[in-house]
Amino acid sequence: MQEVKNLNPQCIWKNFDALTQVPRPSGHLEKVQQFLLDFAKQAGVEAFKDAGNNIVMRKPATPGMENRKGIILQAHMDMVPQKAPESNHNFETDPIETWIDGEWVKAKNTTLGADNGLGAATILAVMEAKDLKHGPIEGLFTADEETGMFGANDLETGILNGDILLNLDSETWGKFCIGSAGGIDVTATLAYQEVETDPTDAAVRVTLKGLRGGHSGLEIHEGRGNANKMMVRFVREAIEECEARLACWHGGNMRNAIPFKAEVVLTLPKENVAALKEMVDDWKADFIDEYKNIESGIEFFAEDVATPKMEVPVEIQDNLINAIYGCHNGVMRMIPSYPDVVETSSNLAIIDIENGKAALKILARSSREDMKDCMVKTLESCFNMAGMKIETAGDYGGWDPNPDSELLHLLTEKYRELFGEEAIIQVDHAGLECSVILGKYPHLDVVSLGPTIRSPHTATERTLIPTVEPFWRLICKVMEDVAVK
Repeated sequence: MQEVKNLNPQCIWKNFDALTQVPRPSGHLEKVQQFLLDFAKQAGVEAFKDAGNNIVMRKPATPGMENRKGIILQAHMDMVPQKAPESNHNFETDPIETWIDGEWVKAKNTTLGADNGLGAATILAVMEAKDLKHGPIEGLFTADEETGMFGANDLETGILNGDILLNLDSETWGKFCIGSAGGIDVTATLAYQEVETDPTDAAVRVTLKGLRGGHSGLEIHEGRGNANKMMVRFVREAIEECEARLACWHGGNMRNAIPFKAEVVLTLPKENVAALKEMVDDWKADFIDEYKNIESGIEFFAEDVATPKMEVPVEIQDNLINAIYGCHNGVMRMIPSYPDVVETSSNLAIIDIENGKAALKILARSSREDMKDCMVKTLESCFNMAGMKIETAGDYGGWDPNPDSELLHLLTEKYRELFGEEAIIQVDHAGLECSVILGKYPHLDVVSLGPTIRSPHTATERTLIPTVEPFWRLICKVMEDVAVK
């Protein structure tokens, strides 16, 4: 069987393969940071870790090209740790198991880490290459992008010397991104006093899984099922029709991933269990019909479990269910001047209700600050009515497009020369670190690009092999032809 490390161009794929052997889930980056520092030492280039836990590498210009504009190649070092329900993978200790399926590279029941491992591998390929022509090159590997762009937010000023920045975190080859949405995390919490469950009641665990999930920026407009929003419809009816009570709820596990699984434990009179299970079957049929052109693996089932001693009090339960039901999820508005691009959205990503604590986390995105504020206030209004405490964190602004970018013109020109066709210029709804970095280095000329990756943030993440070679050719050509300062 062909190995990933031997794919073309081997300079990228062998480094990507090496990265898959280094655990690097967000929040656990010590191993990959050391890997990058060791790599730089072996390649003979300068490298250091800054105060924001980012890794910076520096490679001097090819002799005679010292007067060219300095290029910063940027990618994030962390990956989203998502896995299929049947997987026992431990992202903090286990390597990613890759395999080749036709024209795609995939992982075995986990995220692949091509987001943003392919970008990082490209930087490593540049750093160790002896035959490339380029001006001064810097590699910037940012930390914990997926959980809140913490590395970019903590990036020190004054340590980067470049004039232009190539962000290598876009996911469709042939498209150059020149703008992206801003985002903010909204968390709603409520502490409550649990009450004793009626000891004569039964308990049932209801599980919804098998949804596609996905990237809450790139795929929010596709109408994929959100496990939390689907589950609340059933739970509300179970309360109304079967006298059910909520004991606990757990749904979703990543702020920027559409939740593909949710489960609740409900208590109810024993004589109503059969009716509730029939209701589960009915809702399963409804969900399959509603999502028949979008979701193909929906599982929805009920299991008898031991009756918990405690549950959520009725008035708190009803307020929480109403808040979850009323919480905005999905697209709020498209960009009027770019009607195919999402402007404002929210993702009801995580729900945890148990042991006297309720916590809901939503990632709101918008390319307009006023509409991002509108979305936050929409969510606040909903949760305030349920008596919940609202907190925001991780606010980052949008990246304003610059269609007159000199770097963009260079990329489109070289793309045309190399491939005989026109590149597509776009603005993404997904958040990119470009806006944060520009806040610290406002002089930079920035464009984002990358090979094709599909279904990031899910266990079906994959990358299209034939797009990596032309991506590498373009990077090399741009480095060679970048303008004089």
